Amino acid sequence: MAAVEAGERGAGKPAGPAWRGGFGRLWAAAVVSRFGDALRGAALPLLAVSLTDSPVLVSLVTACGFLPWLLFGLIGGAIADRVDQRRAMWAVDGVRAVLMAGFAVAVWLDRAGIGLLLALAFALTTLQTLFDNAATALLPSVVGQQALGRANARLLTGQEVMGRFVGAPLVPVLLGLGAAMPYAADAATYLAAAALVASLGAAPPERAPRPPGGSLRRDIAEGLAVLWRDRTLRALCVSTTLCNIGIGALIATLVLHITGWLDAGNTGYAAVITVYGIGSVAGGLVAARLTERLGRVRALVVCGTAQIGALAVLGAIRSLPVAVAAMGLFGFAGIVWNVTEVTMMQQRSPDGTLGRVSSAFRTLSIAGTPLGALLGGVMAQAWGFNTPALGAAALFVCGVAALVPGMRSVIN
Repeated sequence: MAAVEAGERGAGKPAGPAWRGGFGRLWAAAVVSRFGDALRGAALPLLAVSLTDSPVLVSLVTACGFLPWLLFGLIGGAIADRVDQRRAMWAVDGVRAVLMAGFAVAVWLDRAGIGLLLALAFALTTLQTLFDNAATALLPSVVGQQALGRANARLLTGQEVMGRFVGAPLVPVLLGLGAAMPYAADAATYLAAAALVASLGAAPPERAPRPPGGSLRRDIAEGLAVLWRDRTLRALCVSTTLCNIGIGALIATLVLHITGWLDAGNTGYAAVITVYGIGSVAGGLVAARLTERLGRVRALVVCGTAQIGALAVLGAIRSLPVAVAAMGLFGFAGIVWNVTEVTMMQQRSPDGTLGRVSSAFRTLSIAGTPLGALLGGVMAQAWGFNTPALGAAALFVCGVAALVPGMRSVIN
């Protein structure tokens, strides 16, 4: 299916997203929600460890952040294309606020067991499949076609800053005030985000009339077909999936790599994670300008190549300063890749299909992460703590190679 050319959708809107109006409120909602997610994401594992000494049950908390995408991601995308995305987003956040408030009360009353925690993580991620697909589909109706790259960069950068440098470090302070405080604060952020999205007031994008007798199964099949027929999006999805397998292997074993192979301890691990976050924020700040200068395809290839080099150096050189620099570069290139990927998906998806295309893309690519985590654990145990980084580098080589053939027809 032919790509939508720049300027065709959202023509006449400014080239840069205006902070006043719809985009500013959508950005604020995304950042506030990410703040709450960071609080919950840092607090839940600590609570899980206090509730059970079973590594399997603790690991299931993380698994619940992936499994609903595999089970319901395609359904969430199909629903996002059927409904008013703005209403879907604030309704989902309203439900999530109620769930989080109830969980905060359970923690406060000391009634939160590991089963309730797992059920909560699963329910929140299930609702997120609808929210994230609706948000991706809504953005092109809020900003102009030419502004999508800058808008995505600002969204991802704001979320990275708020989650990594504000939300997560605040968790110990909130826990000092009470075990339920991180979850109560998360519930409040959901309510604030819902109010911001509800205040957008934007009319839902026009859609072509739906054929009679349409079903969710048919809608899902159409989204998958659009993704498959577009050579560029298909290549990008395959490439991202391969890279996500490598990322899963790296992230699952990074603490072993730093504290074991490098013998750098917790301080070294904290340094690596911090510089990775700084690199991600720096990448978000320049992502739009970089892709405008290089073009989307070259930006993807350059970023993929930079990540290959960073992973190879990380796995081959036994030095903490080198590891810190490598992970900073890895974070920088990764956020530029993500901004470019989402923008291309938004620009190339035909009207009325973006929710389904994004859900198909996300579901297929996210599936690689837990597979990579398992692979990384096997490699680390069999061949050493540095081998997952080298294996990830090899997977990124395959990812960049898979990307190139489908990009030849893209106009940058």
